[in-house]
Amino acid sequence: MRLLLVEDDKSLGEGILTALKTEGYTLDWLQDGASALHALSSEPFDLAILDLGLPRMDGLQVLKALRDRHHSVPVLILTARDGVRDRIAGLDAGADDYLTKPFDSAELKARLRALLRRSNGRAEPLISLRGVILDPQSQQVTLEGKAVGLSRKEFVLLHELIAQPDRVLTRDRLEQVLYGWNEEVDSNTLEVHIHHLRRKLFPELIRTLRGVGYMIERQA
Repeated sequence: MRLLLVEDDKSLGEGILTALKTEGYTLDWLQDGASALHALSSEPFDLAILDLGLPRMDGLQVLKALRDRHHSVPVLILTARDGVRDRIAGLDAGADDYLTKPFDSAELKARLRALLRRSNGRAEPLISLRGVILDPQSQQVTLEGKAVGLSRKEFVLLHELIAQPDRVLTRDRLEQVLYGWNEEVDSNTLEVHIHHLRRKLFPELIRTLRGVGYMIERQA
């Protein structure tokens, strides 16, 4: 899952990056509202963590502009504005959740998991498909009840595919999920990860649509 953090407090931003680094997310970070609106309008993100008191463009303006453009990316507002009217304004502007500072990192992680479940149409915390069970919280994967060891990139890739069954995901989309703005991507890296997942799970799990992308079907 690819997330965008929009936070102008450098120490807090670095703390959030550190807290979420082990959660299996690809996380990009911006520090002003105008850049955030451009990024969210032009690139695919699964969720945005949005501060309100931002330079160049207030977070509430960013949110309203996104919803005016009918952009449905889930947005978690993370802000020091803790008044009831502030929370109402944020939710009415189109936020999916509202968390005030200071906050506990465990609660932030739980809220992100819940938002991502809802955005993918799931209520259950575990993702189960064709004998594979993926637990986003523990980042554990089992096949027919047996644990399967995956690297972080393999887990991220499997999570992206299995959370959206029967949907074809393009190579560009998967590379954006696997690698942030500051990471270089080798030309065959995606294929290597796909190969490893097929070997560790089973070859028929991930289907290749040549010239289009990859998908996991609910039924073979």
